[in-house]
Amino acid sequence: MLSAQSLPVVRATLPDVGANLDAVTDAFYRRLFDERPELLRDLFNRANQASGAQRQALAGAVAAFATTLVERPDDRPDAILARIAHKHASLGITADQYELVGRHLLDAVAEVLGDAVTPEVGAAWQEVYWLMANALIAREAHLYTQAEVAAGEVWRDMEIAERTEESPDAVSLTLRRTDGLPTEPFLPGQYVSVQVELPDGARQIRQYSLSSAPDRKTWRITVKRERGAAGSLPAGEVSTWLHANAQPGGLLRVSRPFGDLVLPDGDGPVLLASAGIGVTPMLSMLDHLARTSSRRPVTVVHADRSAAGHAHRDEQDELVMRLPDATLHVWYEDAGSGNPAADAADSTAENTDGGGASRFVHEGRADLSGFDLPVGTTAYLCGPLPFMRAVRGQLLEKGLDPAAVHYEVFGPDLWLSSAAPADVA
Repeated sequence: MLSAQSLPVVRATLPDVGANLDAVTDAFYRRLFDERPELLRDLFNRANQASGAQRQALAGAVAAFATTLVERPDDRPDAILARIAHKHASLGITADQYELVGRHLLDAVAEVLGDAVTPEVGAAWQEVYWLMANALIAREAHLYTQAEVAAGEVWRDMEIAERTEESPDAVSLTLRRTDGLPTEPFLPGQYVSVQVELPDGARQIRQYSLSSAPDRKTWRITVKRERGAAGSLPAGEVSTWLHANAQPGGLLRVSRPFGDLVLPDGDGPVLLASAGIGVTPMLSMLDHLARTSSRRPVTVVHADRSAAGHAHRDEQDELVMRLPDATLHVWYEDAGSGNPAADAADSTAENTDGGGASRFVHEGRADLSGFDLPVGTTAYLCGPLPFMRAVRGQLLEKGLDPAAVHYEVFGPDLWLSSAAPADVA
């Protein structure tokens, strides 16, 4: 909560700061990388910096946090902080790095707003920053404790046990510990960071969802090869390297699992909605439900460009069919893509528990407007932002509580850049 003296100052200056946040974050990263160029090489995603996506995400997070402090001072912006804290923990961020960030961020505010940043204004926004920073530091310390590692010590080498081509642009890598022990448990839906050394010496990091259940002796990630525009820094520096170089017997530098999009135990109905490679955390959840013989009502929604490009298509289908009360809806934009299930659309299969699981294959874009969802459904979304926004809107129209709709974003959380804090649960 902001102090009594800072609250009116932040309220009065928030419109000006918000209007200039893009310029502020641009100045912040310029200052930061001028002093510490190795951070761009070895910590920050160079493609996201080049595109401006990371700047936009930072601006959205700061604006959402400050708006909550001003408009709902008794609220805690837990959704905003949890997502950032898990991402930071997966990168091995430590408390001392917040001093460096805070100095350059507040100097950037002063640079952009000039004389408008009086000592009073500067002190108020410094308070905003440290409220956010200290909350994140505390959350990250708790995450490190849960992972049973010292602060920031999240990395280790893991061996690639298997490699499987899941689609023309997606490959799965099964990872095992080099000491032969089983991998640590995680929560279905979480991710790990992977760091690779690129040909120019940069050590770039990306996050990949764990795409199988947590009670196995190995972990599995699925990597989609991201293709960049011609003549620009490739969007898929790390994914391209992994597709070309990650082979059984090789080693990868991998973090402990983190991530706040997780499926808790329970018996309430769930909706798992994904598009493209967003299927990966949903596979972990489905695998967990199947391996624990869950009888929860489960609705699975997936959208893809084509059946051929649908990574883990057969596995997703098989997992759904193992559940006693599940329905799978799949949409393909390209109906003429050689879909082997096209002739079996609207089919029903029996599972081993004697119940029934339904499979429906549709043409075009995903549309949940005609769905009848059980009362008390909790929804989990992962995929491109337009897909998740459309699905979320349809779910809210059906009366789902906004707090019951959770999402995962691959890359910078651009949802925050155009959404109010109440919209990011």
